[in-house]
Amino acid sequence: MIIVLKPHITAAQEKAVTREIRKLGYQPHIMRGVEHVVIGAIGDERTHQSLEVLATWPQVERVMPVQKRFKLVSREAHPRNSEVRVGKNVVLGGPRFHVMAGPCSVESEKQLLTTAEAVAKAGATVLRGGAFKPRTSPYEFQGLGLKGLKLLAKARQETGLPVITELLSEAHAEMVAEYADVLQIGTRNAQNFQLLIAAARTGKPVLLKRGMSMRIEEWLLAGEYILANENPNLLFCERGIRTFETYTRNTLDLGAIPIIKQESHSPIVIDPSQGAGRADLVAAMCKGAVAMGADALLIEVHPNPTEAWSDGAQQLSLDHFAQLMQELRPFIAAAGRT
Repeated sequence: MIIVLKPHITAAQEKAVTREIRKLGYQPHIMRGVEHVVIGAIGDERTHQSLEVLATWPQVERVMPVQKRFKLVSREAHPRNSEVRVGKNVVLGGPRFHVMAGPCSVESEKQLLTTAEAVAKAGATVLRGGAFKPRTSPYEFQGLGLKGLKLLAKARQETGLPVITELLSEAHAEMVAEYADVLQIGTRNAQNFQLLIAAARTGKPVLLKRGMSMRIEEWLLAGEYILANENPNLLFCERGIRTFETYTRNTLDLGAIPIIKQESHSPIVIDPSQGAGRADLVAAMCKGAVAMGADALLIEVHPNPTEAWSDGAQQLSLDHFAQLMQELRPFIAAAGRT
């Protein structure tokens, strides 16, 4: 069941509701939105008293049953779109369209700051960059680690762009959260549930990439782990799935955009760089994603892609990124966004 509380109630009134939920045999999960507090009550209604009695309480706006397995992520639980605040000034899921851009890997101070300044000038609102890199081979570049996090923090200080970077280990959760504004969970860890819990408990927004062989329901259920641990700041990210096709690195499933929009209230981000693995296809995929209703893009950009330490073939140059940002403007306007 979902219990929506009325705006501007007191902390004591909210606590009374959660106490009653526990008394009736359910576990409350609180989601604090801009206007409302929503409580997801998880439990078996066949063996416990119905929570519909709470609809008579003065601080309760309404009580709703949820039939989906992903109860808190479901739009049944939260009919209006959720907005996720990143840093001080960026709000994803609202009327403004956002672009997150930066290098696949943080390689050096010069490389990162050059990229950060260029993408900010072109109109990006969030800086991406990998400090820890999950690589298929143990002999490939694994990232700069803590040094990379510190460079990202310096780039944020100099450009004002909030930072998104990948979290690979439960042991690093608090450390990465100290430097980053958004924690990215990559495709290899999309069903690493203990990592999802650790990320959620930092309180930072979590961008959850779709697993490379993940069905959409599994993806939604993975997102449920974030909200079930009292972190409402979930961003889904489609980054391509593994199919029989070899012409591109992955198959970017733009059909996931309307499905996520229909099933969930959380914003959806599209990563066209991982989605294709080819820089020459990124622009077309970005335009398609905007037209289909995505809330943001996550794009890899490098000052010199041919010299990149990882995934150079899918990274845009600074000039190509600036050109893409101009080309996206009419698509963003046509989609009703600013």
